[in-house]
Amino acid sequence: MFAVLAVHDLEIRVGARVLMADVSFRVSAGDKVGLVGRNGAGKTTLTKVLAGDLLPSDGKVESSGEIGYLPQDPRSGNPEDLARTRILDARGLGQLSIGMHEASIAMGDSDPDVAAAAMRRYGSLTERFEALGGYAAEAEAASIANNLSLPDRILEQPLSTLSGGQRRRIELARILFSDADSMILDEPTNHLDADSVVWLREFLKNYKGGLIVISHDVELVGETVNRVFYLDANRQIIDVYNMGWKHYLRQRAADEERRKKERVNVEKKATQLQMQAARFGAKASKAAAAHQMVARAEKMLSGLDDVRQVERVAKLRFPKPSACGRTPLSARGLSKSYGSLEIFTDVDLAIDRGSKVVVLGLNGAGKTTLLRILAGVDKSDTGAVEPGHGLKIGYYAQEHENLDVNRSVLENMVAAAPHITATEARKVLGSFLFTGDDVLKPAGVLSGGEKTRLSLATLVVSSANVLLLDEPTNNLDPASREEILDALAHYEGSVVLVSHDEGAVAALNPERVLILPDGVEDHWNAEYLDLIELA
Repeated sequence: MFAVLAVHDLEIRVGARVLMADVSFRVSAGDKVGLVGRNGAGKTTLTKVLAGDLLPSDGKVESSGEIGYLPQDPRSGNPEDLARTRILDARGLGQLSIGMHEASIAMGDSDPDVAAAAMRRYGSLTERFEALGGYAAEAEAASIANNLSLPDRILEQPLSTLSGGQRRRIELARILFSDADSMILDEPTNHLDADSVVWLREFLKNYKGGLIVISHDVELVGETVNRVFYLDANRQIIDVYNMGWKHYLRQRAADEERRKKERVNVEKKATQLQMQAARFGAKASKAAAAHQMVARAEKMLSGLDDVRQVERVAKLRFPKPSACGRTPLSARGLSKSYGSLEIFTDVDLAIDRGSKVVVLGLNGAGKTTLLRILAGVDKSDTGAVEPGHGLKIGYYAQEHENLDVNRSVLENMVAAAPHITATEARKVLGSFLFTGDDVLKPAGVLSGGEKTRLSLATLVVSSANVLLLDEPTNNLDPASREEILDALAHYEGSVVLVSHDEGAVAALNPERVLILPDGVEDHWNAEYLDLIELA
């Protein structure tokens, strides 16, 4: 198999910190690589370098053919383009289709010269359209979009009107349709419902190119990958395992045990040498031998790998809510449309002190839009949001729009809570795994998981009494996700939650459910759990 990606002596730094050094590997057609490593190891940074979005500190990346890259927060494409055009343009079909439609209209012009020119243009465009796959390719794109829960009503909208989750699914559909020689997918299952995740697994299993995927979806990596690259943050290298996921887990555990035993043996021998050197050092005649023993012991110890750090986990507790009235937040008669597309109409909502509400609805039903309106980010077309006595909102946006990407981690924290000092902010950030110079990094260079942790950290210092949480468990490793679920279970304030995560909803233990787009309210019961992954 020929290599679609080849990496030679790669070194990547973030500031003075070395993420990895002397890294070399090849990815060939048919390779499906799971890229893994602890929080902050540099997985997302590596994918940006492989895709050409970042330059390495040293070494080089060679690629052959087209790379389809799905970052965690895609923002590419002309915002005025229709979603369907964005997908079709992956094979050059979108603009051609628009041109054919415009030419077909001009062919009916009353001016015979205009009509004749339009007819010639239509013929030329059609020839190019068919050469690129034509209507069969259009049908293929439509099938991919449908399997990612992107119906025609979304495909006919400009990108600028779509939610972050919809934009991400459009970009994923575009990449899957592109026939790229290699794909680099960073958390591709985010914002997908259960059926779409199952379909994506099958698509990736049958993909013929080279694939590198970062995913916390254990079933996806378990079913699709045939190689695993473990980014070791301690040793600053990548361990390559040419095997599937289950075999990798066993082999890595065995490797860790072997390294542990080797370390114990080397430390034991070095200690014996040092003790012998201490005895010899007392005698002038054996001072040279003692010096050699000390030097040998130091060399043995210097060759050891660092002790592996225990996987760090953000320590999360939502704030004790500030005092408020009986109903801190309510809304009446809310509606929202984008152009001719009606999202929801006449939604009423009352959030009592300490109440827990989950918002359900199919993708595109307006769940994110409703939270943005309640948070004051967007305005409704009709109706009003009515703040109650003492209302203090904490809003977690699924696309992290609440963060200023040009400000540092520390500056974002201080801006979210002006009443705390920089020292207090650093202390809170430390519990969210931002230590030392990490707090000086611009928010724009953070990975999706790091942005999630920073957004949650800003909530912790907010003393909010109403939390609006939009997919708060996205981009998180299993251990950090458990921390959020535990924090949700113990929070005393009010919560309005949007989530595809059954565990998050179960931890919240909601009293009520709001179903969009109809705005129907109901008492929560266990039967609604079946709708969570489909929502």
